[in-house]
Formats: sequence, C-alpha cells, structure tokens
Amino acid sequence: MTSPNGHRVAFPPDFLWGAATAAYQIEGGATEGGRKPSIWDTFSRTPGKVKGGDTGDVACDHYHRAADDVKLMAGLGLKSYRFSLAWPRIQPDGRGPANQEGLDFYRRLVDDLLANGIEPWVTLYHWDLPQTLEDAGGWPARDTAGRFAEYAEIAHQALGDRVRYWTTFNEPWCSAFLGYGSGVHAPGRSDGADALRAAHHLMLGHGLAVQAMRAARPEHSFGITLNLYAMSAQTDSAADADAVRRIDGLANRIFLDPVLRGQYPADVVEDVSTVTDFGHVRDGDLAIISTPLSVLGVNYYSRYVVAAPDGESAEPYWRAPSNWPGSENVRFGDRGLPVTDMDWEIDAPGLVEVLERVHREYPAIPIYVTENGSAFVDTVVDGEVDDQDRLAYFDAHLRACSDAIEAGVPLRGYFAWSLMDNFEWAWGYSKRFGMIYVDYDTQVRIPKSSAKWYSEVIRRNGLSPSGSEGQERAQ
Repeated sequence: MTSPNGHRVAFPPDFLWGAATAAYQIEGGATEGGRKPSIWDTFSRTPGKVKGGDTGDVACDHYHRAADDVKLMAGLGLKSYRFSLAWPRIQPDGRGPANQEGLDFYRRLVDDLLANGIEPWVTLYHWDLPQTLEDAGGWPARDTAGRFAEYAEIAHQALGDRVRYWTTFNEPWCSAFLGYGSGVHAPGRSDGADALRAAHHLMLGHGLAVQAMRAARPEHSFGITLNLYAMSAQTDSAADADAVRRIDGLANRIFLDPVLRGQYPADVVEDVSTVTDFGHVRDGDLAIISTPLSVLGVNYYSRYVVAAPDGESAEPYWRAPSNWPGSENVRFGDRGLPVTDMDWEIDAPGLVEVLERVHREYPAIPIYVTENGSAFVDTVVDGEVDDQDRLAYFDAHLRACSDAIEAGVPLRGYFAWSLMDNFEWAWGYSKRFGMIYVDYDTQVRIPKSSAKWYSEVIRRNGLSPSGSEGQERAQ
C-alpha cells in the first residue's frame, strides 16, 4: 500500500465512476403505484426487529423526488448510477403480469439518467422479496428461483432498450444467511439448512435470469454482486487457521466457486454436512449457476479476524441460529484499527487482498467495486456537513483500487456507497452512509464534504497527493 500521505493517482481513461443505492432503502412510496409488501415491509413492522421501529414507508421519498435526485447526481458529475428495482413494484405478487405503473417509474428514472449523461446500472434484487413469495416458502423453496427468472425477463424486456448493465443479485450472502440463518434481516427466519438452501436457490435464480436475459440481448453486460471479505487469523495457531478456512468458505467461496467454477468447495460441503446433505442440489444446477458472466461486482467494507472456539480445537460445532451454519461458535475479533459507526474496522489494504485474490484464483473477469463506503455520525453546521472521516475512507480505498489495478487486476469502475443517507436495514435511520445528507423530516438534501471531494476526483479521474483534491471546495 501507499504511505498514509499518498501520492498522485491517475485512473484508466475509461474507469467508470458511480454511486449506488437500493430501492427499499430510498424509494418510499410503499403502497403507491400498485406496489405490494416485500419481506422488508413485513419485517420492519414486526416489533423489535428494526431499531426505533423504523420502516422504509417513506425513506428518502425518492419515489416522488427521483428527477431532483438525478439532478444532484449530475451536479456531482457521476458517470453511472447503480440502483435496484423493487420486485414488488414491478411484479407485486412475485408472479403474473407486470405492473405497468411500477415499470413506468423506472422508465422515467432511466430516461432522466440518460438525459443527464449518467449510465444506468440496474440491480434486479436488493433483498426485497415480494411477501407473497415468502409466504409460499421464500428462497429456501426452489420455485422462487424460477419466479425470479421470470421477473428478470419482465424487467429486462421493459428497460433493456436503454439499460446495458444488469446485475442479478446484491449480496446473496446477506439474503441467505442473515435472512434465513441468524434471522437478523428479513424475513427473520433462523434455520441453518434453510439458509444453505436459500443460498443455492439464489444462485440458481441468478443463472436462470442471466440465461433468459442474454438470450434476448446478448450484447448486454450481465453480472452478480458479492460481498467479499479479506480474512486473517487471530493468532498463528492451526486451530485459528482452520477457523479462517471455515468462515472464508461460508462468506466467500460458497458463492465464488459455484458462480465462477461451477462447483461447491468440497471442504464447505463437509463443514455443513451436519446441517444439510445438499439434497436440494439437482443435476445441472451448477452448470446453470456458472453461466458465463460479463462482470463481477465486489462489495467491500472490512475484514474478518477469526479465531477458533474457546477450549480444545476438537470441540464440536454446535447448531444454533447463526450466520455460519456448521461453524456457529467460531469467534470474531479485531486488530485494534479505527472503526466506523458500524463498528467495522477500516482496512483499505483488505480491498487489495480481495481484488487480487479473485483475479489470481478464479477465471479472468472484469471487476467493478459496486459498493464501498462508511457510516459516521454526521452533524449539520451552518447548513454544511464536513464529513472528513468519510472523505478519508474513500481516499484510502480508492488508493487501494489503484494499487490493485497496478497489480494487474482488471478493475473497471467504482461505485461509492451510498449516494445519500437512507434506511440502513435493521439499524433503521440511526446510521448514515451517504455522501448526501438527508433530513428525514424535511427531505432536504445536503451534499457533504465527501460528495464535493468525490466530484472533484471524478472530474480529474484521479487523486492528488494527501487526498487534497477539491479540499477548498469541501471546506
């Protein structure tokens, strides 16, 4: 890595600069335009599930303010905007004909983006499964994969004449293991076998959707976005090394290997053998899941520091509601680094490790950092938000991106998370990730110092020494 003071960094001429959001986190309009409930509508109304009892009913009111939000994006100079479509807005019951009013909302958004020179980058699914499909079994049910492929065809047919970049899923690990393993995310179910079935059916739905969309428009770019982690052992013991192997298998390889290699890691299958026998995997599934992709999206926020369970290394792994079926009592630590408001350690070198690993260990594929960002406590002073911690976070991670490119990683673009403050899932509105501050009472938007800085990075297509570009604008 570069020194803390950094140096001037220039990115490739065609590097794609963007920012990202998700439908349930910003749209609001929860009962408007024919939209029906998603699992997050139901989950957020369940007492005790979301901090403060917050819901996404209004969120950032993007459903009514999209045109103005696009003007803000244009003012920042964004070259691309990564956003998700709300499945229950387009296909309210998860099956059947399209809701034209929902499609029209996204048609208008895409038209506004293109009119402002901003490339639309669509994510088909960012965790908002129609509640009717959850009632029918959700992602642990194989049928949901087929329903997703049908929904993908509807969206692609409606928007494919103006959208070139298509991502199937955002962070399927979260949907599977937070939603069905520990239950801390919607739909709030806690069963390790269900979590593993959900992971498989999410990937199956991904492959089926890519096949269907590519058959219609093979010239388009198709991918999936995975949240990947750098891994470190707490100590140099063999037991801690095995704990790293286990968590790496369930966090990273359980998706990377099927999608990019067409197989499950043998050690992961063995690790979870007390939870499931993988009987839900049928002949031909892995060939579908590994349908060739155009791009891979990587979301990166921090590193896992992992240790073996307390006691003897041979201690059996016990079954309980957990993100880590089969490895529930592996322990997680830290390295004493500064943390964000999410209590996540700030570890920019980990991004280099992740990108280089994917490039080194898997078939060659263009990569985009599709999310990277940080939550901090933001304060409005005289109408301004001077978020220097977030600015420094972006600067360090963009320098990491440059290091990865210099090392030969085919990194093609970067999407800052997030364009604006929003509903932060189980944390409600208590955490702010945005470059644009949102006053949730008035819906006033205030570009923070990090937004002004990022705008200058885009304009220069690079970073100045010490991350100093645009500082006079960011003050």
